[in-house]
Amino acid sequence: MAIKIIVKDPDPVLREKSVPVTKFNSNLHKLLNDMADTMYEAEGVGLAAPQIGILKRVIVVDVGDDNGLIEIINPEIVNKEGEQFGPEGCLSIPGLQGDVSRAMTVTIRGQDRNGDPVEYTGSELLSRAFQHEVDHLNGVLYTDLAKSVYRNTEREENGEE
Repeated sequence: MAIKIIVKDPDPVLREKSVPVTKFNSNLHKLLNDMADTMYEAEGVGLAAPQIGILKRVIVVDVGDDNGLIEIINPEIVNKEGEQFGPEGCLSIPGLQGDVSRAMTVTIRGQDRNGDPVEYTGSELLSRAFQHEVDHLNGVLYTDLAKSVYRNTEREENGEE
């Protein structure tokens, strides 16, 4: 397992569309382990493979709830309900946050590290993390969707966080 360098905007790899995973083998398992280690080291709640320069449809998410670490290969959001609006940040865009509208609850399907089908339904932060990471796989950054973008200390200084 290894901590990988997180690619920063405006690196063009962040704007590429990722390709589906077809081989569920030890290389994929190492990638998943490295992604989780990198996410935890950076104190993030999610990481997509393009953020470490790998254009594969792989995400890891851990929002600190009972689900723990969630690994999804070839994720697809199959249902969206409700709406939430709030601050979002990204390990690939350090120092900034933006206010983004997302679905309140999503259902996401994909495969686990062994290729078996998985499905999760998440609300609030988990829903936001799923949507954010799937966007990365399609070359979309939260700043593309944000109503406003600001330095992540701005709201703290104004007593808003």
